[in-house]
Amino acid sequence: MPELQVVRPSGLLPYADGLALQRRLHADVVAGRSPGALVLCEHPSVYTAGRRTEPADLPTNGAPVVEVDRGGRITWHGPGQLVAYPIVRLVEPLDVVAWVRDLEQVILDAAASVGVVAERVDGRSGAWVRTASGVHAKVGAIGLHVAEGVTSHGIAVNCDNALDAYGAIVPCGIADAGVTTLTATSGRPVTVDGIAAVVASRVQGAVDGMHAGRRIATSTTASTSTSTTPSTKERIPA
Repeated sequence: MPELQVVRPSGLLPYADGLALQRRLHADVVAGRSPGALVLCEHPSVYTAGRRTEPADLPTNGAPVVEVDRGGRITWHGPGQLVAYPIVRLVEPLDVVAWVRDLEQVILDAAASVGVVAERVDGRSGAWVRTASGVHAKVGAIGLHVAEGVTSHGIAVNCDNALDAYGAIVPCGIADAGVTTLTATSGRPVTVDGIAAVVASRVQGAVDGMHAGRRIATSTTASTSTSTTPSTKERIPA
């Protein structure tokens, strides 16, 4: 199975630099120069808008927004949030939904590693936890772009980041649910460095499982996946 090149920039990676890095790595995988890569990083505070972003989602505080080619709507990245970009070639026939479920499982497993029970919510991607009031709050988001059979963008896991930036937007276009962090949910400090190794290991496991025909996502979830017709570009909602 291909062993991913893990790229872990030091400090905060400017979002524009992160996009450029993804493009370079994507080109290497498409050309066969690389078996795949995984970027693990933190960004300075930034709002990014996927292809499905609506005007009502945009920041109420006038903050700038970076438009990107991933699926989904608007979200926030910033210090204290682990962002993971797996740049990998999907196996044929392309099943992008199955890869989304695998990445959801990566977040669920990372949460479980620090004692947080996260779950999926029907009709919504990502990972969620139940708050004391019984409603769901999002702890991990997914937004992908697939071109020439190779993925870019990926997942974001809220570790110990502040949540005030979310108050100016409608995160992922979902107005009836909140956001939270692994720190707030577990009741103890959970840092980006503290879960980065778990995320890297589980992403590698997801790639290995994809090639072996043994997806890491639970069998119940996997049974709901639908295959996609191979195409040049796919954009997956966050």
